Amino acid sequence: MSANNGQTYTPPAAMPEYLIRHTTLRQLQIFEAIVRLGSFTRAAEELFLTQPTVSMQTKKLADSMGLPLFEQIGRNVRPTEAGEELYQSVRSMFQTLANLEMKMSDLKGIRRGRLRLGVITTAQYFTPEVLGEFCQQYPGIEVALKVSNRERVIERINSNEDDLYIMGQTPMDQSDIVAYPFAPNPLVVMARKDHPLVREKNIPLARIAEEPLILREPGSGIRDATQRLFEEHGLRPHVRMELGSNEAIKHAIVGGLGISVLSLHTLALEGANGPVSLLDVEGFPIMRKWYMVHPKGKELSLVAKAFLDFALKFEPQMRARLLEQWPELADDLNETKPATRSPRKKKSVKKKKA
Repeated sequence: MSANNGQTYTPPAAMPEYLIRHTTLRQLQIFEAIVRLGSFTRAAEELFLTQPTVSMQTKKLADSMGLPLFEQIGRNVRPTEAGEELYQSVRSMFQTLANLEMKMSDLKGIRRGRLRLGVITTAQYFTPEVLGEFCQQYPGIEVALKVSNRERVIERINSNEDDLYIMGQTPMDQSDIVAYPFAPNPLVVMARKDHPLVREKNIPLARIAEEPLILREPGSGIRDATQRLFEEHGLRPHVRMELGSNEAIKHAIVGGLGISVLSLHTLALEGANGPVSLLDVEGFPIMRKWYMVHPKGKELSLVAKAFLDFALKFEPQMRARLLEQWPELADDLNETKPATRSPRKKKSVKKKKA
């Protein structure tokens, strides 16, 4: 068919006219979050909306579809057959839009764009600093930072929800990811300032096993590394409690509830003069690495590539700042041996005097 100007008329592609008129991207975003998180409440929290707003928009979407999208199972909700079909279509559409956003950002150049970063909870102690330096260099970049526990970060990786991820331990099955080691992550034994062991040197690991120990929740990389060290020495630690955050553990230490093994980065703000001291224990520090991670085959945006390169080059600054507060770590931080080497051959951390 030809138009009046003589040019060939190309009919539009198939368009979902009804959905365009009766649904919004916001409704689809809310729906996707409810299915992914399994909760109206959690979806409202993630999207910074009130629960009544989430419920109302979901009802409008269901009315537009003419079918129920969720069914209540106890306290949980799950999608109906119609809801599952919609969810798969929405995920595909959002991925297409995300790719479009990435390509548009690349056309604008590094001066503008958006970086979505997912990190485990311990990485929150240094990630804002790295992001701050990056954004000073590229002030037009918008950053979305999601801090979650290890299990949730792995879920986000599998769902491809972010551009890059920072983890202290990569998933056991690494066939579907690419991981770049980029900074040291020493694990140390912490106790209250007035703990009797603070003044002792070369404390045997067996002595530490007798102390009440505070651990992170199951699935934590720090917990796994700690338990593995005790198992290698045939020891069973006296676990007093499990807590789900580093800050809660530090407060428990100060409260005299026990000692713990945490990343040295968790003391970034308190420094060596805070209410927590490092114990000089055989086999510590456990020298681990931070990893920048993304799914294998993922096409990184120009912004994500720039941040990855920036973070890999930021390692000397992170190392220098650790040494500024704890000079005794110099030998350990300069070692290049793998973290799985025998703990008995590792140098111990000496407590810095206030």
